Amino acid sequence: MTNNNIPKDGIEGLKQNWRADMLSGFLVFIIALPLSMGIAQASDFSPIYGLITAAIGGLVVSFFAGSHLTIKGPAAGLIVIVAGSVSEFGGGEVGWKLTLGAIVIAGLIQILFGFLKLGRLADFFPLSAVHGMLAAIGIIIISKQFHVLLGQNPVHGWLDPELADPAKSKPLVEPFELIQAIPNTIRSYDHIALIVGLVSLLIVFGWPMIKNNIAKKIPAPLIVLIVAIPLSKFLAMNPKLFIHFDKSLLDTLSFNVSFKGMAQTTTFIKYVVMFALVGSLESLLTVKAIDLRDPWKRKSNPNKDLTAVGLGNTLSGLVGGLPMISEVARSSANVANGARTRWSNMFHGVFLLIFLLLDLEFSDIIPKPALAAMLIGVGVKLAHPREFGYMLKIGKEQLAIFIATILATLATDLLIGIGVGIIVKMIFEIISGVKIKEMFRAKLEISQDHKNIDIIAHSALVFSNYISLYKQLLALPSGKNVNFMLNKTAMVDHSTMENLHHFAEDYSRDGGRFLLVGLENHKQLSNHKYSARVNKQNKIKSK
Repeated sequence: MTNNNIPKDGIEGLKQNWRADMLSGFLVFIIALPLSMGIAQASDFSPIYGLITAAIGGLVVSFFAGSHLTIKGPAAGLIVIVAGSVSEFGGGEVGWKLTLGAIVIAGLIQILFGFLKLGRLADFFPLSAVHGMLAAIGIIIISKQFHVLLGQNPVHGWLDPELADPAKSKPLVEPFELIQAIPNTIRSYDHIALIVGLVSLLIVFGWPMIKNNIAKKIPAPLIVLIVAIPLSKFLAMNPKLFIHFDKSLLDTLSFNVSFKGMAQTTTFIKYVVMFALVGSLESLLTVKAIDLRDPWKRKSNPNKDLTAVGLGNTLSGLVGGLPMISEVARSSANVANGARTRWSNMFHGVFLLIFLLLDLEFSDIIPKPALAAMLIGVGVKLAHPREFGYMLKIGKEQLAIFIATILATLATDLLIGIGVGIIVKMIFEIISGVKIKEMFRAKLEISQDHKNIDIIAHSALVFSNYISLYKQLLALPSGKNVNFMLNKTAMVDHSTMENLHHFAEDYSRDGGRFLLVGLENHKQLSNHKYSARVNKQNKIKSK
C-alpha cells in the first residue's frame, strides 16, 4: 500500500474514517458489553465496574494510545490476579478497595515504564513461558467458570443448601481446589442453569463454525444474550443467578480507592508487581500481534501505548474499576470489522457510556451461566490443546518450558510461574553451550559501506539478550543490504529466531534487505522455521 492510502491519525483521521471506525466500535461494544461484566463478576468486582473500565479504556486512553487498532478494557487474563488480590486483602468491599490501591500504583508504574522506554519489555520473556502463563490463566478461568455454568460458585460458598455446612461451604480459591470441587458441583447442579449454560456454550463454540457471511458478522456474544436472556426467564431461573447492579452510574462514580493495603507490605508489593508486569506483558504482546494484522502494516509506539494504558489503569483504580490492557480478542474483532484508526476504540467507549447512562437496568436480566460460557470460551482459547501441539512442533524443550510454567503457575501464582519458566529456559541454554556472561548482552561486530552492512554475532542470541540485540538493530540505517552472520553463535533460541524474522520483514518493507546467514553448522531442534538452533560443536541431545 502507498503512503497515500494509510489512514491519517489524530483529528484528521477522525474526520476521514469516522464511519468505518464508528461501525467497528459499535460491533466491538456488543462483544465488550457482556464480557466486561463477566470479567468483573469473575474478578469479585461489581459488574458495573467492568463496563466503567472498558468505557475509560475507550473514552480516555484512545487520545493517548500509541497503537492504531487495539481495544482497551478489562481482560480475562487478569481475572486470576484481581480475584486473588481481593481475597488476600480480606474479601468483600474492604478487599476491593485495597485492591484498587494496588491497581493505581501499578498504573503509575506503567506510566513510568513508558517514559523509561520499556515498551520492549515483552521481548525479555521467552515466548514459550509467556504462552504457558496464558494457558495456565485459561485453565484457572475454566476451573472457576465451570461451577458458575452449573449454577454453583464455590469461590463464594455453595448455593445448594445441602452443601452449606462449614466444611463444604468454605470459599475455594486455589486452582487445584476448584478442580477438585468439580464432582460436588456436578452432583448439586442447578438444572435450569445447566440448560442455559450448555445452550450458551454451544453458541460460543458453534457460532464461529457457521460459514454464512452474514452470520460471521454477528458476534457470538450477542447471539448468546439474544438466546440466553429469554430462555432463562422462560425457565424461571433462580434470581441469584442473574447479574445485578447495586447502584446507578452516577451513584457509583466516586473515589473508592484505599491505600491502607500498603500496611500489608508483602501482599501489596506482590499484587502491584503482578498488575504492572503481567498487565504490561499482555498488553504489549497484543499490540505486537495486532500490528501484524494491520492491513497498512503500521508500527505502534509501544512506549506511548504503555503510558496510555498506565494512565487508564490509574484512573480506573481511583473510581473502582479493574486493571485494563490492550485486549487481544476485542482488538482482533476490531481489525476484522474494518476499523481504520484508534478512534474505533473511542467509539466503543462512547457506546458503553451511553449504555451505562440509559440502559443500566438491562443488566438485571443477564444470566450468570451465559457469561460463564463466554469466559469458558476465552479460557479454552488460551489453554487449547493445539497450544501444546504447537509448542511440541517448535521443539521438545519449548514444550518442557511451556508445561513447567503451567504447573508452577497452577501450584503457586503467576509471578512464580513465569519465573520458573524463565529458569527452565536458562537451564536449557546453559546445557546448549550458552555462557552466563552472554545471557544479558548481545555482542555484535558491525561493518558497513555505502550499500552493505555486515554483522557478525560473537555471542549466543537468546531471549534474555534480545533487548540489547534489538537496540543495536534499530540503530542500523534503512535501505541497506544487511548480512547477519550467525556462524559464531553457540545458540539462537526460538524467541530470537521469531523476532529476527519479524525484524527482517519490517526492514524489507522500508526498502532494505536483511538476511540471516551462517546457520549451516547449527542444528535445528525441530523442523519448525522458528525453532532454536544450536551449534553442532556444542553437545546437546537432538530432537
